Amino acid sequence: MDLKCFLTPPEKTRAKPVDLPPRRPIIVPHRLMPRLVILSEGLTGKAHELKVEKTTIGRVDDNTFPIPEASVSSHHCEVLLRGPDIVLRDLNSTNGTFINGQQLTGEAVIKSGQIIRLGQVEMRLEQADAAPPAASKKLPDQTMVIPQGVKLGQDTSTKIVAFDNAKPGFAKRTNVGTKIFIAVAIVVLIVIFTVIVLIVQKAGTR
Repeated sequence: MDLKCFLTPPEKTRAKPVDLPPRRPIIVPHRLMPRLVILSEGLTGKAHELKVEKTTIGRVDDNTFPIPEASVSSHHCEVLLRGPDIVLRDLNSTNGTFINGQQLTGEAVIKSGQIIRLGQVEMRLEQADAAPPAASKKLPDQTMVIPQGVKLGQDTSTKIVAFDNAKPGFAKRTNVGTKIFIAVAIVVLIVIFTVIVLIVQKAGTR
């Protein structure tokens, strides 16, 4: 008996290589980072980025975003991230939650730019890139002099004028020329007066 028929499988039973499609790079859509920015005096500029699915807001420290203000309830409201939507829900607060001046009952979707008021505290929902803020420009140490007669928007070179701090102030102009003129005038008058006196004396002796 020929053993090759048992050792070598027929061509039809051999596995064929599978051609897999090339992998496509996964593109993650760029999403703007939402945040709440307080506008009320005393807390102006304080902000909180909405990074988690649920953000609680209230007066006490156990909230995700604590706001130490007397008109804000201990657990005032919460912000929920539901897919592309940002939902604001009131937690039976004492002074209520308002969106653009309208009191919120239950929950509602909020949009970028809308003003949210919790008691007496106002804040705005903003959506900005999560990139770090640009470094602030350094203030110039010297005064830039703008050339006269230059139109707005015209490109001009910058001229820096340095002030001499050693001088206490602008020195007053001395009236040297005026004083010299007065002295000369006085001398001339004296000479003229002397000549007149001599002429009168000579006339009297004749």
